[in-house]
Amino acid sequence: MTKTLTTHILDLSCGRPAANVPIRVENFLNGEWTSISTTANTNNDGRALDLVPTDQWQPGRWRLIFDIASYMPDGFFPCITIEFYTKDTTHYHVPLLLNKFGYSTYRGS
Repeated sequence: MTKTLTTHILDLSCGRPAANVPIRVENFLNGEWTSISTTANTNNDGRALDLVPTDQWQPGRWRLIFDIASYMPDGFFPCITIEFYTKDTTHYHVPLLLNKFGYSTYRGS
């Protein structure tokens, strides 16, 4: 099976994966954001796999929208949006490193 878009969340404040975080995926098509899949949740290892069906995975502008408030209600960021470009249809992995007052991300492998 071809991998499309994956992510994982590590909660740096407690040193473990962030489980059960809802994530939405959107693609910028024809000048507007279009929801690609139903909301997925991270698993017990903080991972969400194959977030985009292979027939919809294409080069372009994408964003992951993490519902952080459902996981960390007392955190500073209730929602985190990571927007990025893909240049091809290879596998992209976009991790989120999270704590109560900050976050960072990068293109993973």
